[in-house]
Amino acid sequence: MNIDTLDILREALPYIQRFAGKTFVIKFSGKATEDRDVLASLTEEIGLLHEVGIRVCVVHGGGKQLTELAERLGVVQRVVAGRRVTDDETLELAKMVFRGKINTEILSQFRRRGIHAVGLSGIDGGVVKAVRRQPKDHYNQKTGETETIDFGNVGDVVEIDATLIETILDSGYLPVISSLGADDDGRIFNINADTIAAEMAVALVAEKLVLITDVNGIYLDAKDPETKLSRLTADEAIDLINSGRASDGMVPKLENLADIVRRGVGSAHVIGCSVRNSILAEVFTDEGTGTMVVK
Repeated sequence: MNIDTLDILREALPYIQRFAGKTFVIKFSGKATEDRDVLASLTEEIGLLHEVGIRVCVVHGGGKQLTELAERLGVVQRVVAGRRVTDDETLELAKMVFRGKINTEILSQFRRRGIHAVGLSGIDGGVVKAVRRQPKDHYNQKTGETETIDFGNVGDVVEIDATLIETILDSGYLPVISSLGADDDGRIFNINADTIAAEMAVALVAEKLVLITDVNGIYLDAKDPETKLSRLTADEAIDLINSGRASDGMVPKLENLADIVRRGVGSAHVIGCSVRNSILAEVFTDEGTGTMVVK
């Protein structure tokens, strides 16, 4: 008999009891969906959450796969300040990649594990109500000039109508949502998956928002693994920003996580997709594995 395994189960039991019936929103990064082995492992972990009574809603994008398809088809891509300009051709590809290829592949992995998952986009049931992003001024460091950028068919979330998602969850199914939305006139937009996941977590009054990324948490110094932030409050996150200890890419991440928990989500987590059992370790152990922000 493996005593270590039994100890792990004993440690997990109070968490299973605590979270049964609660809602988790889990967002997949690009790497999580592009690597078949990683995706298989993550869906197995999420399947376990589902089987012990946790209501799980998955949100995904697929930016890298969209870029790869665009390159193969000769559709030129433009990215400004980390944001993709989505022209009409790119939107057509996004619809095929997000709602078609990636969503279907995620569903097939859940099917392998006997989990009844339902594939959707933010357009289904009017879940994600959006408006077209307004042109924005951007300072070009190379030219030293400010230019106005029209991001095309990129949307900003106005509202999440979680009625359909609640119905699916209440019926024992696991929704998998791709990052497309629409306005009241039916115009379709490419929307940042992190944003949809965050707003979905707020609308569902989720116990946890879990962002599965390429790195295993948030670090004060990206080159020093000893500087990983394990657990902090929203106020501590803002203090890190105001004191200057948090800089560059950390700032928007901490701001977003702090905002989410202040708006009613129980906790927000950033974990890596390359570490096996990272979701289970974060949810069911005292130590965790990534970064956790609480109110």
